[in-house]
Amino acid sequence: MIKSTDARLKAADRTKTDPKKKGKSDEPKISERPQGSSAMFFQYNTQLGPPYHILVDTNFVNFSIKNKLDIIKTMMDCLYAKCIPYITDCVVAELEKLGPKFKLALRIIKDPRFERLNCMHRGTYADDCLVQRVTQHKCYIVATNDKDLKRRIRKIPGVPIMNVAMNRYVIERMPDAFEPMSKK
Repeated sequence: MIKSTDARLKAADRTKTDPKKKGKSDEPKISERPQGSSAMFFQYNTQLGPPYHILVDTNFVNFSIKNKLDIIKTMMDCLYAKCIPYITDCVVAELEKLGPKFKLALRIIKDPRFERLNCMHRGTYADDCLVQRVTQHKCYIVATNDKDLKRRIRKIPGVPIMNVAMNRYVIERMPDAFEPMSKK
């Protein structure tokens, strides 16, 4: 092997550059990252605060009925503050598609205390709708028991998740949330 400092080599041969890559090493690398939300400050979402805005999913309503929990009252007991539950058109359409078996769930979400959010997109897949709404506006807590939806929302920084567990509501990923009687 000849060393690169050998006197027999010419100056052009001393550099180990590939003729195909000429000029590309001088250009700075451009990496594209999505801009972080202005609501996030040191991993804490500053837009979350009472009254809490809670996006409710279809199966959250069904689990609440199975566990005989009053949705709004139990939300307030969990968060110790006023809560405003929001229902999207997709969630209502999903409940309507499920048929007469879920008539009680439909009657509950049509309560005037639930705020209705209109959807501007096509289709009625509620999970995509909720994920899209939460990525755009970080002011919501998502109430769901769906494993796939929870996995998708955990990837979005600053969005807490509320679910039904042990006959009560439990909230995860919220710094100042208190889980009542978590280990008893």
